[in-house]
Amino acid sequence: MKFKKITAVSSAIIMASLSLVGCGSEKTATTEKSNKSLKIGMVADVGGINDESFNQSAWEGLQKAKKDFGVDVKVIESKQASEYITNMESLIDDGVDLVIGVGNTMKDDIKKEAENYPDQQFVLIDETYDEIPKNVTPILFKENEAAYLTGLIAGKMTKTNNVGFIGGMQNPVISRFEYGYMAGVKEANKDAEVKTQYAGTFGDAAKGKSIANQMYGNNIDVILSAAGATGIGAIESAKEKGKFAIGVDRDQSDLAPDNVLTSALKMVNVGVYDTAKELVDGKLTGGENKVYGLKENGVGIPESTKKLVSQEILDYVNGVVEKIKSGEIKVPATKEEYNTTQK
Repeated sequence: MKFKKITAVSSAIIMASLSLVGCGSEKTATTEKSNKSLKIGMVADVGGINDESFNQSAWEGLQKAKKDFGVDVKVIESKQASEYITNMESLIDDGVDLVIGVGNTMKDDIKKEAENYPDQQFVLIDETYDEIPKNVTPILFKENEAAYLTGLIAGKMTKTNNVGFIGGMQNPVISRFEYGYMAGVKEANKDAEVKTQYAGTFGDAAKGKSIANQMYGNNIDVILSAAGATGIGAIESAKEKGKFAIGVDRDQSDLAPDNVLTSALKMVNVGVYDTAKELVDGKLTGGENKVYGLKENGVGIPESTKKLVSQEILDYVNGVVEKIKSGEIKVPATKEEYNTTQK
């Protein structure tokens, strides 16, 4: 199987993002004018919109929606979790038609605000509810599938049979990254061991670097960090020590082109853009999950992977991609599911 196949997989994801820019090229002046009254507000979590990761991807999707549809957009960055409700209410006071909350830590606050403002539409990224409020649209991703692919690469690329995982804070989203990655590593290399450590924060690059320094010093040669801005420090450590890192959420190869093997892409920008389009088209109703996985071209790995990863490994990964899409391979998302796969 030739490399162009995995390129097609990656390109499908990347082009899904790039094509957003041109989606509105045929819109009429009348349509653009009618959408100028629509306002979309976003509350970023403590990582901020320049985290090179999750929040930044969400903001990029909203900026593309602004360009294509002519909607007004506004972002409020949160310095601490206690500000989430205040920031949401500030947007509501500004008359936004849609409030987007970035991150599962806003789950309870969005539910409370949805109850307080039943006519206000909300989006919650990375979390959902047993009973979804009718005015909330949860956007979820199969992070475990993207992480599994990077785990395959780490398992094949490690020279020490020791790889690492750095998590921001323990929650279901980061667990999907962790156990998908671990399963991929073990599938590719039965002799490899995965060491895990949580930083307890998504916004401390210095702490991420410190943890990575320790890991690299203990014979670990590849680290995936699912830790927002904290993970930027781990990539910096890899660059300084001549080791390998794996990016997350966005293609982070630009941070260290000679050290970032690949990235576990999570196309938050696509989810945000799609939802903005539904609002513009009058089709956003709420009350249902929107889920993005490999099959939906919402997660994956970037084309930049081909720079440091061999053709043979890429062909291997591509074969696995097809098996995940077809359902032949089910990637674990929890500790329990992972333990089952290891029996």
